[in-house]
Amino acid sequence: MNPDSPRNSRLFWGCFIALVTCAFGFVVRAQVIGEWQTEFNLSETQKGDILGVGFWPFAFSIFVFSFIIDKVGYGRVAAFGFLCHLVSTVMLVTAKNAAQLYWGTFIFALSNGTVESYINAAVAAMYPREKTKWLNILHAAWPGGIALAGVIGIGLSGWSWQTKIALTFLPTVVYGLLLVGQKFPISERVAAGVSYREMLADFGALGMFAATYLIGVQVCEGILHLTAGQFLWPLLPATILAGAFGLGVRSLGQPVYFFLLLIMLPLATTELGVDSWITELMGPEMGALGLNAGWVLVYTATIMTVLRFFAGPLVHKLSPLGLLACCAALAVIGLLTLSRAAGATILIAATLYGVGKTFFWPTMLGVVAERFPRGGVLTLNCIGGVGMLGLSVGMVFLGNIQDKRVAADLVARDHAGGSVLAATYLGAEKASVFGTYRALDQAKLKAAPAADQQTVAAVQAGAKKNALSTAALFPAIMLACYLALILHFKSRAGYRNEEFGNA
Repeated sequence: MNPDSPRNSRLFWGCFIALVTCAFGFVVRAQVIGEWQTEFNLSETQKGDILGVGFWPFAFSIFVFSFIIDKVGYGRVAAFGFLCHLVSTVMLVTAKNAAQLYWGTFIFALSNGTVESYINAAVAAMYPREKTKWLNILHAAWPGGIALAGVIGIGLSGWSWQTKIALTFLPTVVYGLLLVGQKFPISERVAAGVSYREMLADFGALGMFAATYLIGVQVCEGILHLTAGQFLWPLLPATILAGAFGLGVRSLGQPVYFFLLLIMLPLATTELGVDSWITELMGPEMGALGLNAGWVLVYTATIMTVLRFFAGPLVHKLSPLGLLACCAALAVIGLLTLSRAAGATILIAATLYGVGKTFFWPTMLGVVAERFPRGGVLTLNCIGGVGMLGLSVGMVFLGNIQDKRVAADLVARDHAGGSVLAATYLGAEKASVFGTYRALDQAKLKAAPAADQQTVAAVQAGAKKNALSTAALFPAIMLACYLALILHFKSRAGYRNEEFGNA
C-alpha cells in the first residue's frame, strides 16, 4: 500500500487522534480526583482504586486483542474501542457514586488498550521500512494530548469536574469520524504468509511467563488486595501456564524479546509513573514560584510532542538502541537535577528530563517491530501491555518511598530537637508490597498548629525530592541494559531492520 496516499493519511491521523483521546482521559482523571474525593466522600484507598483501575485493564485488553485482531479485523476492534470511549465518558460525566467512577474508569482503560492494539500494528504495516520513525510520530499524540488537556485543565480550574470530563468527547468524535469507513492495512505477518503458530512461537514461553506473571501480580493487589507475598503467589501459576504454552507452540521464545519486556518495567515507571507524580512532587518548588505545578508536566509533554516528529534523523544517526541509550542517560541527569532544583533551575532540569524520556516508549515499539516481525501484532503490543502492568507496581513504589522518607525524617527531627512530631502525626502501621510503613494521618495534620504544619510540609517537600532522585535508578538500569544490547548486536554483525526476506 502507498503510505503517502490521502486515504492512508486520514487513517494515520485517525489513529493519532485516538491516542490523543487516551491521553485526555489520563490527565483529566488526575486533575479531578480531588474533586471526586470531596463530592463522593472517597477515602484514600478508594482514590487509589480508581486511579489504579485506569491502568491494568489497558494491559488486559491489549493482550486479548493482540491474539485475535488479525482474525476479527482492525476495523471491528477500532469500533469497539470507540464505543467504549463514548460509554465510559458518559458514565463518568453522570456518575453519582464511587462505583460508577470505578467502572467508568475501568471501561475507559479498556478502550485505551484496545486503541493501542490496532494503531501500532496499523502504522507498522503502513511504513514497514521506517517503523521506528513513524511510531515515534504516532506516539507524539500521547504527550500532545497530555499538554493540551493540561493547559485546558489549568485554564478551567474554576469549572465543574463534569465539564472537564466531557471535553473528552471532542477528540473521541474527531477520531471516530476520521476512522469510519477506512480500510486498515493487512499486518506484515499475514501479508507475508507467516502462520499464526509461528507468531505464537516468536512470543514463546518466555513472553507468556512475563505477561501472565505480571497479570497475576496485579490480580493479587487490585482484586484480591493481597500484599504479603504478592510477588510470590503468581510464580507457580505463571510458570505452569507459560510451560504449557511453550510446549504447545514448541518454542521458548526470543530471549532478546524477553529482555526487552524486562526493560519495559523501569521504562514505564520512568516515563508514565513519574508523569503521574510530577505535579505532586514538584508542588512545593513550583508553589514557591507562584506557579501551578501542572506546568511542569505540560512543559515536558510539549517537548516530547515536538521532538517525536523529528525522530527519523536521530534514529538514522544513532540507531534505535543508540537513541534509547542517550535518552536513558539524559533521563538520569534530568531526574537527579530535578531532585535538587530550585527557582529558575527547575526549567533546565525539566528540559533535561523531558528530552530524556521523549523517545522511550515508541522507540521500544520500533525495535520490537523491526527485530521481530514474525511475532506480528502479539510481540508488538505485548511490550506495551507489560509496561502498563509494571507501571502499577512502579507507582506504588514511588508513593511508598515518600511515606517511608517522611516517617524517617520526622523521627530523626524528633531525636535531634526533642519534639514528638512522629508520635503525633504518623498513623498506624500499614502493610504494602514493599513492606510495612507508617504514613501521615491527614486528619490530625489538618488540625495541627500552624508551626507543626509548616515543619511537616518542609519534611514532605524533602521526601518528594528524594523520590525523584530515587526514580533516577530506573533510567540508570535502562542505560546499562541498552549498552548491553548494543554490544550484543555488535557481536552479531550489528542491529538491522529484519524484513521478511531476511528474517
